[in-house]
Amino acid sequence: MTISMYQASVPVFVRMLNNLGAILDKGGAHAQARKIDARVLPASRLIADMFPLSRQVQIASDHAKGAVARLAGVEIPKYEDDEQTIEELQARIAKTVAFVEKFTAAEIDGSEEREIVLIMRSGEQRFQGLDYLLGFAIPNFYFHVVTAYDILRQNGVEVGKRDFLAG
Repeated sequence: MTISMYQASVPVFVRMLNNLGAILDKGGAHAQARKIDARVLPASRLIADMFPLSRQVQIASDHAKGAVARLAGVEIPKYEDDEQTIEELQARIAKTVAFVEKFTAAEIDGSEEREIVLIMRSGEQRFQGLDYLLGFAIPNFYFHVVTAYDILRQNGVEVGKRDFLAG
């Protein structure tokens, strides 16, 4: 049995973004129950030199929308990166899921050898579609999703592995 580029991307991103949304819901409920200001959790970090929760969610969103757009050969939508509350982060996730879900297998499959060029601070990186998806986009996406989970967990939000893997 083979797996398609579509199967390896769209359902993976949608499932984990929805899980991230559910984890953020628990974070919002935690903050409300403890009367924590709505901007505290999104500004929280694991350690001083890491991005805060808000940026982790933004980057996870960017990897999901960027990956499917690049694989389909379409323009990546630009988001403002100005979310400062759980509700705003939830809206970003919903917008990203809606974008990712618009793609069909016909638009993504066959992109294994599509040239993907990323302009990074360190310079230009070139990938073929399959290597980009499996070796760059998905690992980076998961890194930021799990870091968001870890920030919430560190702040006392009652989430566990089942929340992360739900779906």
